[in-house]
Amino acid sequence: MKQIMEEKAQNYKNGKITDVTENVVKDSTITLTINDKIKRSLSAIEDSLKEFAVGYLFNENMVKTLEDIEKIEIDGNKINVEINDTLLKTKETVLCSDSSGGWRSKINNIEPINSNFQVKSDELIGRIEELKNNAQIWQATGGTHVAGIVYKDNFIVKEDVSRHVAVDKVIGYGILHDYDLSNCYVIYSGRMPADMVIKIVRAGIPVLASNAAPAYSGCETAKKGNVTLVGFLRGQRFNVYNNKNRIIF
Repeated sequence: MKQIMEEKAQNYKNGKITDVTENVVKDSTITLTINDKIKRSLSAIEDSLKEFAVGYLFNENMVKTLEDIEKIEIDGNKINVEINDTLLKTKETVLCSDSSGGWRSKINNIEPINSNFQVKSDELIGRIEELKNNAQIWQATGGTHVAGIVYKDNFIVKEDVSRHVAVDKVIGYGILHDYDLSNCYVIYSGRMPADMVIKIVRAGIPVLASNAAPAYSGCETAKKGNVTLVGFLRGQRFNVYNNKNRIIF
């Protein structure tokens, strides 16, 4: 795989040092330019960049429909997009909690999701194992986050060094393939603070599940946005934060 490189290292074990060759994930500086006016740079894997661009534009509230995106051009690690100029606003930005995810718009307004979607507890337990089994780069390097989007019987997995970018990619995939996001859920590896949960709210996805923990800011954002958070999804257990009615036990 082109996303995996080899590096020489020294391994220390039981008092002995051995020369080894280790796999490492190949990340690049990706530059996203919007209407030649707004530029965002971040560290990411040079893969599924169209899906990332679409997910980013939706998750940052820059567009509402695919028709709002007039052009996407990808040249190596550079992404140039044009959107409806009447939608373009230079929003106040903050550095997200996953610094390789780049700069994100500040959370100002949260509109709650209206969705009656439900998922079985056994399915969530099975999907977290399936997520790990499909994480080829993570298995080879241990250097990526993994995200998946589930819609009906479809389960699409993307990886990246940034958990934000991995989630942008799967949401972008869902949008490009006409998924009904109000009847999807996202499952991924990583913490759940506000800057992660808000992208789920903006996309209109009712459930976010992770093997890791939520933060207080993520819980508060989930309550305001009516998102169900599933945390500590490991083995045969998990915690549900907010609107447990979406989980069928």
